[in-house]
Amino acid sequence: MEFCPECKSMMFPSGGSLKCRKCGYVKGKQADSEALVSVASREKRDVTVLEGNVDQGLPTTSVRCEECGNNIAYWWLRQLRSADESETRFFKCTKCGCTWREYD
Repeated sequence: MEFCPECKSMMFPSGGSLKCRKCGYVKGKQADSEALVSVASREKRDVTVLEGNVDQGLPTTSVRCEECGNNIAYWWLRQLRSADESETRFFKCTKCGCTWREYD
């Protein structure tokens, strides 16, 4: 990691050289230096809502199932997004087992 000699901000790779995003200073790549570039990737992953028969003991609420018309469903909360966003509420019909989610 290198810092700008002009404004002391962090330098970022830009077209084979390093550039300061704050003041625009550009430093060419030196032949003997080795640049480290981190590349992040986010793979798609499946979210397991409930494993096995763990709906036993979950609280129930009065909500209509769109599949069978039943008015009682189990419910629970899961944090699926970043911590500063609200939790996602899941429902599972007590009659047909259909599962759906509700966002705030």
